[in-house]
Amino acid sequence: MNIQLMINGIACSADVEDRTLLIDLLRDGYGLTGTHVGCDTSQCGCCTVHVDGEAVKSCTMLAVQADGSEILTIEGLAIGSSGAAREVHPVQAAFAACHGLQCGFCTPGMIMASCDLLNRHPDPTEAQILEGLSGNLCRCTGYVNIVKAVRQAATQMRNQPSSRSAP
Repeated sequence: MNIQLMINGIACSADVEDRTLLIDLLRDGYGLTGTHVGCDTSQCGCCTVHVDGEAVKSCTMLAVQADGSEILTIEGLAIGSSGAAREVHPVQAAFAACHGLQCGFCTPGMIMASCDLLNRHPDPTEAQILEGLSGNLCRCTGYVNIVKAVRQAATQMRNQPSSRSAP
C-alpha cells in the first residue's frame, strides 16, 4: 500500500506492507534511528514519536494507520532551519543540563513523552510529570534527574516566549 506522510516537516511517500510497523518504516525506511526499539510490546516507551501532535508508541502502530499524518521524531525536534543553525529543544537541553540520562537508550522516548506532557501541562505538578512519563521506562536512572529536567524545561519554556513546545 502506498502511504503519504509528513515526517519532521518533509513530505514522504512509502510503499509498505500492511503489517509494517511505524517504527520499522521510520528506522529502516527513512534511517531515523533515534527512535529506538526497546521491547516491541509498548511497555518501555523507547519508540515514542508524535503522530499528529500526540505521543504514540510507534512499535504498536502500523505504518498504514499513519497514512496522511504528521510524524515528529527526535531528529525533527530541534528548533530552526536545517544544518548548524538548529538549536536543541528546551527539553533536550534540560535533559543534558540535569543529567536526565545515563546510557541514553530511553532518552529519545523520554524526551518525546516529556514534550507531549508539557504541551498538555505547561506548568506540571510532580504527580503530572510522573503520570506523563509512566509509560516510559529507564533501566539506568532513578528518575530524579528526569523529573528535574522536565521541571527545568517547563520553567524555561514558560519564561521564554521564543521557546516552543514540540510542534
